Amino acid sequence: MSTKDLERKLKIKFINQKILTTCLTHKSYDSKNNNEKIEFLGDRVLGLVIAKKLLEIYPEEKEGILDKKFASLVNKRKCLEIAKKIELEKYILIFNPKNKKIVIEDKIVADCLEALIGAIYLDKGLNFSEKFVLNLWSEHIRASVVTQIDAKTKLQEYSLKILKVLPIYKLISNTGPRHKPLFKVAVKLKDSKFFTAEGVSKKDAEQNAASLCYESTLIK
Repeated sequence: MSTKDLERKLKIKFINQKILTTCLTHKSYDSKNNNEKIEFLGDRVLGLVIAKKLLEIYPEEKEGILDKKFASLVNKRKCLEIAKKIELEKYILIFNPKNKKIVIEDKIVADCLEALIGAIYLDKGLNFSEKFVLNLWSEHIRASVVTQIDAKTKLQEYSLKILKVLPIYKLISNTGPRHKPLFKVAVKLKDSKFFTAEGVSKKDAEQNAASLCYESTLIK
């Protein structure tokens, strides 16, 4: 797939084609000219746009609820879901010496969407970037009227209410290559055993461990 195909799909014409190519380039393909820095920018642009929109939609909402809505909209899982919807993985440049059909890691696809947002910001400015993000996130923003409380928050609220102290988290290990890390995290409540789980990020591992701990607490 060419960048022209992606432009037609997204209905965007880049002035600077080099920025578009760079945002689609993984570091395994080009260690110098890749999308890591643009991804860093895109992550901030995405956060700004979504935070601004939530304030507009929920002007009377408490900060804690807004934060939970924001976290449900701005994370790697949501980015992956949206990236898959526009088939972004077809356009990513990644090291493939034997030119075989490969499955690109989910994190790489999610990161590439953030890089794409960063590239659009650099090429088109904030107003255009805002419209692009809100168009892709529209159905998810509408669904944010229902706030889903994540496992880590549930466990924290339970621990503070019943035990009057916060849960204790401990990073056990961080293994695997940089492009495919695996984190192992343990969590315990006061006087409980540690519950251990893994995840592709420290945050994911904490959520998975918190879910095990919380479910075990409810069963008792």
